[in-house]
Amino acid sequence: MPDDDVGLEAAFAGEPAFVPYLAAGDPSYEASLEYVEALERGGADVIELGLPFSEPIAEGSTIQEAVVRSLEGGMTPERFFEFVADLDVDVPLVCMTYYNLIYQYGESEGPRPFVERAAALGIQGFVVPDLPAEEADPLRDACDEFGLDLVFIVAPTTVDDRLERIMDQVSGYVYVQARLGVTGAKDDVSDQTGASLERLSAWDVPKAVGFGIKTGEHASEVVAAGADGVIVGSALVDIVADGHREDRTIVETAQRLESKAHELKQGALEGGRRRSGESLAESEPT
Repeated sequence: MPDDDVGLEAAFAGEPAFVPYLAAGDPSYEASLEYVEALERGGADVIELGLPFSEPIAEGSTIQEAVVRSLEGGMTPERFFEFVADLDVDVPLVCMTYYNLIYQYGESEGPRPFVERAAALGIQGFVVPDLPAEEADPLRDACDEFGLDLVFIVAPTTVDDRLERIMDQVSGYVYVQARLGVTGAKDDVSDQTGASLERLSAWDVPKAVGFGIKTGEHASEVVAAGADGVIVGSALVDIVADGHREDRTIVETAQRLESKAHELKQGALEGGRRRSGESLAESEPT
């Protein structure tokens, strides 16, 4: 169970944050506990935990397959909350799921019962990819009541009134989608990243870039371009999938995850040093 005294925005203070994602329960409850804890050892500042939904429209094939493994292993909303309670981590946790699971939880419809249960277990925020900002008031109200953050995803095409609406609703950090399409590790950093960050510069909330980040060098490039942190999912889920497919031990896969997390965190820190050095160079008299 996480330490709920460490807020999401505070996790970005002082240095670039590394925010990994894994689907809870992939490929099994016990293995997944070890894998999430390995991410913290590797340097995670916030961990996004996926609560699997049967129709993950925002996800590429890598995470869709993780969702299938988790569901086949018996993951449910109630089991997810048990999973959070069993975790031994001290970094903030964010639940990434789809709105139907939140809305239908509990004896009465609406997001409040789910948010109340999540808050009691120390979850500090939500990412809900299928919830438009225009329909988010009930969840926003429940999050405000229980002191949780609501993170929104901003795509490269999000502009004007829609962008304003999202940024009025967001708290904790904003998830900056680096490229169009669905999630998945890529071989390069999108050239849309800098423009997306520039478009959000007027708002004083941490900006974490995701979609396609695969290596420490990618993390460095994104932070050097102005991000406050990086979000990495598919590159980590690939390690879980490889371990499952190749019948590796839980310990071996956990070690690989910890090593990859360390690489990505160090890349983010290097990007912060690059950005600081560039700023200093620009300010020196000629």
